[in-house]
Amino acid sequence: MNKMLSLALGTAFAFTAAFSTAQADTITVAVAANFTKAIEQIGQEWTKETGNKVRFSFGPTGGLYAQINNGAPFDAFFSADTKTPKKLMEEGKASDYMEYAQGKLALYSTSLPVAKEAEQIIKAASYNHLAIANPKGAPYGAAAVEVLKKMGVYEKINEEKKIVQGESITATFQFVMTGNAQLGFVALSQIKDPESPAKGKGEFWLVPQADYTPINQAAVLINGTQHATAAKSFINYMRSPAAVKIIESYGYEIPK
Repeated sequence: MNKMLSLALGTAFAFTAAFSTAQADTITVAVAANFTKAIEQIGQEWTKETGNKVRFSFGPTGGLYAQINNGAPFDAFFSADTKTPKKLMEEGKASDYMEYAQGKLALYSTSLPVAKEAEQIIKAASYNHLAIANPKGAPYGAAAVEVLKKMGVYEKINEEKKIVQGESITATFQFVMTGNAQLGFVALSQIKDPESPAKGKGEFWLVPQADYTPINQAAVLINGTQHATAAKSFINYMRSPAAVKIIESYGYEIPK
């Protein structure tokens, strides 16, 4: 009797394991560069819980949008804004819209006292270069331009060629870390990253939210994907307690 029960349980377990393996899927997700570290961690947790795997392609929002339009085989897109996903939906290329995070803009420097004197330092323009992400393709760059215009210095320092642009927020952060720019507007998440090269170096100023349009970030499912179920699962996972905890640990807020 015990042998029969043991055999039955063993067979059931083997069947379940085989079924789970057969159902496991792999999705490819395009992700705005600012969300790199957070989504890598979230992806690991999602894989543990579902058995599905995820591959990421990181870059500036505008560049990823162009890739999607050119037929890149992405299953989902995590943008650094809401405008681009909505545009894809209007074009009939995406669906299942969800806002997953609100990003924060920070001014970072390894050598200047920006934590307390940010506005004075920017207006004095005694630095060689100030880095921002390309405002045409990176929402954090557009936010940086808003801040500089509100300070009344954008035209002046732009004409003096003080501004250097990174194609993504990752490149912008690297400009500051390598000293090619003395300061730069970056994503707070890049500073909050536990493995950030900024850890223990320099200081930052968290730009007041009133100084720029909120950077709400949205995800969408790419229409025509062959992995819709798994991709939807991954998007929805952003609202799970595990994902929310990771997102907030990088300095993001969760959109209401």
